[in-house]
Amino acid sequence: MKALLSEKTGENVVPTVRELSETGLPEGNVLVKVTHSSLNYTDARFMCGAAKKYPHIAGIDFSGIVESSSHPDFKPGDEVIHTGWGRGHETWGGYAEKATSNGEWLVKLPSGMSRKQAMIIGTAGFTAMLAIQELESRGVRPENGEILVTGATGGVGSLSVCLLAQLGYKVAASTGKKDAHEYLKSLGAARIIDRAQFETPLEQPWEEKLWAGAIDNVGSTTLAHALAQLKPGGAAIACGFVGGAEIPLNIRTFFDGITLIGIDSLTCPLDIRKKTWERIAKVISLEKLDIIAIPSSLEDLPNYANQILEGKIRGRVVVNIQV
Repeated sequence: MKALLSEKTGENVVPTVRELSETGLPEGNVLVKVTHSSLNYTDARFMCGAAKKYPHIAGIDFSGIVESSSHPDFKPGDEVIHTGWGRGHETWGGYAEKATSNGEWLVKLPSGMSRKQAMIIGTAGFTAMLAIQELESRGVRPENGEILVTGATGGVGSLSVCLLAQLGYKVAASTGKKDAHEYLKSLGAARIIDRAQFETPLEQPWEEKLWAGAIDNVGSTTLAHALAQLKPGGAAIACGFVGGAEIPLNIRTFFDGITLIGIDSLTCPLDIRKKTWERIAKVISLEKLDIIAIPSSLEDLPNYANQILEGKIRGRVVVNIQV
């Protein structure tokens, strides 16, 4: 099978497309012919040096066609989606023509969605919908006010903007990329917020109350400001930490009854996983996925990995494995 294998030479980790034996695949009761994968920030880190051991095949997401299965819910020919569960992180993942999974981790491709579209969505869109559902569970509705999305041009950010707008929310999208304003508006953002206003340390526990909810992909001072600007009873969802994992925050910020919630898209239970993917298929504008998508081959992926680590990627890199 063809795969993008990251190998360590001295202090350097170099990903290269190679022909490998399927015998190196991790254990799993379903063998999938992978047709598409995607590039997440985490994938780039594992591809370029953060994995626990090398050689390694990254790719926490993949879609494809079942080749063989000993799991009762899947048979050859089924179209499936895999996200999370340590594939591409702790064990070899989706940047290969073949991948293994367990039936308890797989979701059948929703009706009306292609395998390519599923990977434009991938973990990013799955995380975005989980975040939106957390806001809904705390009573945050479109009529309550604007939703702030930080790191809005990234994968989770782009799909959060798109899904929120489709559900009727007014979205304020935060970015520092001036050339991305029209992109974000095309996804449904009502207005654009300069990220610079979130980058200074928080001076007091509360700021002007602006947001009914927030989906944050940055962390650090950005998340601190988002929390301080939430209306009483609002909620902020933490989805990433590209700006830093520490939150410089005063505990009194929470005394307005606001909530900070983390998202577990990695080991989300199967029943929630299935329902969430079905809801994404009903809500997402498939036309807008073309705006978000950046097509790539396995050979081009290392270049995109460097770009995403430098914060230069807008949207979602989707990988056609079978080219």
